[in-house]
Amino acid sequence: MLQKLGLIALAGAAGTLTRYWMSGFVYDHFGRNFPWGTAMVNILGCFLFGLVWEMGEGRMLIRAETRAIILTGFMGAFTTFSTFIFESGGYLEDGRYLAALANVGFQTVVGFGALFAGLMLGRML
Repeated sequence: MLQKLGLIALAGAAGTLTRYWMSGFVYDHFGRNFPWGTAMVNILGCFLFGLVWEMGEGRMLIRAETRAIILTGFMGAFTTFSTFIFESGGYLEDGRYLAALANVGFQTVVGFGALFAGLMLGRML
């Protein structure tokens, strides 16, 4: 268990550094007039999450433990947006359209609310 936690932590560090590098690279080449760096990280993260999941769960080419290290460690640090999209996509695949809409709507609206609450609290301190 301790080894698995260490591997998740190392994968997380790699995901963090990859996100930092990729965002900077994209901003340097496309400018900062739109959050292109974040968008590219999120889109690539969604693609990679789907690829790793299918290669592990669907085709059994990646062991469950390795998949957990990649998806929780690397992808968790690279972008949590990919998990959000994966979970919402699961609802859509299951035909649970209302649940997908609720997940997207709830996290988006409440996320904005939490952001502004944190900004307000930070300004008051």
